[in-house]
Amino acid sequence: MNDIRLYMLQSGTQKCKVHDIKMNQGIGIDYEIPVPWFLIVHPKGNVIIDGGLAAEGLADPRGYWGDAVDIFQPVMSKTQGCVAQLAALGLAAEDIRFVALSHLHSDHTGAIGRFPNATHIVQRREYEYAFTPDWFASGAYARKDFDRPGLKWQFLEGEATEGYDLYGDGTLRIVFTPGHSVGHQSFLVTLRNRGPILLAVDAAYTSDHWNEKALPGLMASAVDTVRSVRKLRALAERTGATVVTGHDPDAWPGFKLAPAYYD
Repeated sequence: MNDIRLYMLQSGTQKCKVHDIKMNQGIGIDYEIPVPWFLIVHPKGNVIIDGGLAAEGLADPRGYWGDAVDIFQPVMSKTQGCVAQLAALGLAAEDIRFVALSHLHSDHTGAIGRFPNATHIVQRREYEYAFTPDWFASGAYARKDFDRPGLKWQFLEGEATEGYDLYGDGTLRIVFTPGHSVGHQSFLVTLRNRGPILLAVDAAYTSDHWNEKALPGLMASAVDTVRSVRKLRALAERTGATVVTGHDPDAWPGFKLAPAYYD
C-alpha cells in the first residue's frame, strides 16, 4: 500500500438553515455547511469520491440547480471546482480512473463526465431513481450532471455488493447505506500509516446524526437512515476507524485538508 494518499477537498459551502440539516431543530436559524469531496491517489488508478458541486452551475445557479438554490445557496468559486482543484495538485483530467459516487444529489455529482478515462461507480437503484425521483426529493437531483452521453458506468447491486473492494487490496471498500437516498453508499478507506477512515458522507450529515440526536432534514427513509448509521457505527467500532461525517461545519475543519493528505 505504498504511495497511497487520501486528500480531503471542499467545493465551497452551502448556506441553508439548521432545520434543513437537523430535522425539527433550529427552525429558521442560519447555517453554513461545507461541501466535501475526496481523492485517493493509488498505483492502480486514482479515484474521486463524489466531486462536490458542479462548477458549471455557478454562471446561472437557478438555471442549473433550480429552486433548490432557495434552500441550499452555493458559496463557491470556479477555482473550487473539482477539475481546477486537481490541477492545483498536479493532476490532469486523464489521470482519474474512477469516480465513486455516494449518491446522485447535486452537491455530490460535480465530477461526473469531467474525466475522459473514468468509470463512474454508483448503486443501480440510485441511478434509476435519480431519473424519476419522488416529488419531495426531486430538487436534490440535477439531471444535467448525470444524464450525459458516452459515460462509462459500473452499477453496484445493494446488499449483493456489500463491502465491494475497488482495488482488491482493502484500500477502498464501498458500504451500502441507504436512507438519506435510496441508493446511498459510504466508503471505508484504509491507509498504511493513518489506518482506517470511514467516509460516512450523507449517511450521517453531522455528529448529531451519528450520535442519534437528530435525523437529517432530507431522507428517503427514516428507518433505513437510522439502521445505516447503526451499521456504520458498528463498522467504526470494529475497525477503529476515524469517522468523517458528510456536512458538519464543526468537525470538518479539524481534518487535514488538501493540499495536505493522509497516507
